[in-house]
Amino acid sequence: MHVVATAGHVDHGKSTLVRALTGIDPDRFAEEKARGLTIDLGFAWTTLPSGRELAFVDVPGHVRFLKNMLAGVGAVDCCLFVVAATEGWKPQSEEHLRILGLLGVTHGLVALTKTGLVDDDDRELAHMEIAERVEGTFLADAPVVDVDAPTGEGMDELRAALDHLLASTPPAPDAGRPRLWVDRSFAARGSGTVVTGTLAGGSIAVDDELALFPAGDRVRVRGLQSHQSTLRVADPGRRLAVNLTGVSHDAVRRGDVVVRADQWAPTRVFDATLTVLGALDHDVSRRGAYVAYVGSGEHPVRLRVLGLEALEPGAEGSVRLHLPVPLPLLPGDRYVLRESGRGETVGGGEVLDVEPVLPAAKAKPSRSVDRVVAERGWVEAARLEQLTGQRREPTVGSWVVDPVVLAQARDRLSAAVEAAGPLGLDIANLGERERALLETFDDVVVDAGRVRAAAAAAAAPDPLAGHPYLAALEAAPFMPPNPQEAGADRGELRELVRRGLVVERDGFYFAPSAVDAAAKAVAAVLAESPEGVTVAQVRDALGTTRKYLLPLLAHLDASGYTRRRGDLRIAGPRLPAA
Repeated sequence: MHVVATAGHVDHGKSTLVRALTGIDPDRFAEEKARGLTIDLGFAWTTLPSGRELAFVDVPGHVRFLKNMLAGVGAVDCCLFVVAATEGWKPQSEEHLRILGLLGVTHGLVALTKTGLVDDDDRELAHMEIAERVEGTFLADAPVVDVDAPTGEGMDELRAALDHLLASTPPAPDAGRPRLWVDRSFAARGSGTVVTGTLAGGSIAVDDELALFPAGDRVRVRGLQSHQSTLRVADPGRRLAVNLTGVSHDAVRRGDVVVRADQWAPTRVFDATLTVLGALDHDVSRRGAYVAYVGSGEHPVRLRVLGLEALEPGAEGSVRLHLPVPLPLLPGDRYVLRESGRGETVGGGEVLDVEPVLPAAKAKPSRSVDRVVAERGWVEAARLEQLTGQRREPTVGSWVVDPVVLAQARDRLSAAVEAAGPLGLDIANLGERERALLETFDDVVVDAGRVRAAAAAAAAPDPLAGHPYLAALEAAPFMPPNPQEAGADRGELRELVRRGLVVERDGFYFAPSAVDAAAKAVAAVLAESPEGVTVAQVRDALGTTRKYLLPLLAHLDASGYTRRRGDLRIAGPRLPAA
């Protein structure tokens, strides 16, 4: 399946030619039929003698409907360029050819129409003019077929030429990233919302969960149809009608796009090349009311020329474009730029960076994946694929890391581990990236939440066993010192508690021996007051204050040494004998 766009000046016979080739009238509206003028996009299809399927997107040729033409040629494989022998090359012939070139179309053929209305000399002159006009373009070596649709002259030769064109045109690639730019939306009776467009990038199937941008609505594929045939799965390169649930057709506009949400990073700013048409009579700078045609959409944009103040006619440079809405774009996508104030096509180019992170004054965009990584330092592999369309294996954890940044991060982490000495570095204090990077080290030992250099671990296998805070707690069992003042950081304190070397209750820390001593003291007081003891009695027995006693008693209650009965404590099942 290939999709072919017609192109050429108004009234040169594009729609007539499509009708003669397919038997389908691409002019859908009564106004078009009454005026004999194509206003909006038309669609038709046929099967060539070889069996190849072919879909036409018939575009209007009048300059007033140029935006409709631009909406139809964004995802085509090749073109059928139409020039009337009676009129020859006209202004819209030139503009359509330049637009197709800017959009990256590289295959096509030329149909010289209405040849039955001219003599042989005029035909020869028309051929000479076409050869001169297409010189240096992708149509330079394209065949020119003489046709006269009303009489059928040359139609068999045109079908054969189309067959040869499709045979030499690469099929639409399948990258597993489907994208359908919407060129029509309507409500079908009994079905609901239907959108049409040319599917590119990957396949979609009935019941697929997709997203509609720029709104971001989640939708589901209810049905698929191509050339009036119902499909379960649609491959890229097809003209497609998609029945969607989850959105009203009134909420869908030409220029919207259907994709898999998790595969794309919709953007409102992108860097791109800009090739300025040589026919302009002025430079291109940030001053101007610009409109960018991307996919099937038309969007007012702000433009910034990168590295220069302006681009001269015929020049090529880099620009930054600001969109009014987020669109799912990839490096390699094409666009056309027009200036609405002058009503002229300025140029166009190729998307280079869909999420620039450097300011415009420093940006040097390219399609290099390495550049994207270098500018970010760390980027998750899934995000990198969204930004570039290319899969890279993660360097560390889930991240792809720039080699220079990676070396610097390893050096910093190694220095931190060495500086921590035999006690080691508390892993809880490391960031997510540092913890992932730590897994790539082979000269460290990780134990109980702390990481030590392997040499330090061998010299001091249990550095916390003799920690000075333990001695401080033993020295003042019932009025314990502040851990930070005694040289215990939070990581060390957490590990001391985990090992049972320190008891924590309500933010206070005690030696296990202090708990045992307190339990024996309570047992002695209870021997004299079997009905129960008060906080004051225990306080006096231990020689402490309520500040330290209350958390200590709370621990005795929780551990089963004591039980609380109102304001008194009585013996618990674990209380030792007096």
